[in-house]
Amino acid sequence: MNDLRAIADETQDGVEGYYSGPFVVLRAGPVKKIEDLKGKVLASVGPGAAVDIAMRAVLRKHGLEDKRDYTVVEAGFPNMRAMLTDKKVDLVPAALRFALDPEFLKVATTLFTIRDAFGGPTELVVWVAKQNFLSVNRAAMVDFMEDCVRAVHFLMDPRNRAEVIEIAARVSKQPPALLDSYLFTKRDLYHDPDMVPDLDSLQRAIESSASSAFSRVGWTSEATPT
Repeated sequence: MNDLRAIADETQDGVEGYYSGPFVVLRAGPVKKIEDLKGKVLASVGPGAAVDIAMRAVLRKHGLEDKRDYTVVEAGFPNMRAMLTDKKVDLVPAALRFALDPEFLKVATTLFTIRDAFGGPTELVVWVAKQNFLSVNRAAMVDFMEDCVRAVHFLMDPRNRAEVIEIAARVSKQPPALLDSYLFTKRDLYHDPDMVPDLDSLQRAIESSASSAFSRVGWTSEATPT
């Protein structure tokens, strides 16, 4: 781990005016505030995941600890809606694109977000490489990153919107209209156009992860994570 270097940003959560990943409960359910999660079953995609760290951080702020006050089961994002609506769990993280599902929005409401966990923007997905690899392959990496930044500029350029949505729909097998409703807009996670990582928010996330005491966490598999 000491040899790893953060080299690029991919997505940031909770940048002002942009999307922040929600944790949702049933609108007609018993959970109206975070303290109501005591004694409940919560879903997570797995220990150490960004949404898992955020969930634990928020609950800890409200005096709730895993095992002692609530139970965590593991599931993939595509399974979250069914688990919540079937009342197998009381809270789920809702990632894009699932968070925009109209049928899900009819029955679910946001209790808190990832931004609430960290008090601001969070470097959600970052690219890393080993220092030795970077030193040996510096010229190739400079060329690679130049190509990546050029690609990001193309994807975010409004003049290329129709082509980008067509490419995204073909690759993801998702409806173009759904992708067009959020992808590379302010309804999406923030993408730094030059792929520059926010190291301050990354450091806050690392510190929060280290304080989450995952060594004491037990897990029950409800579904295979994606």
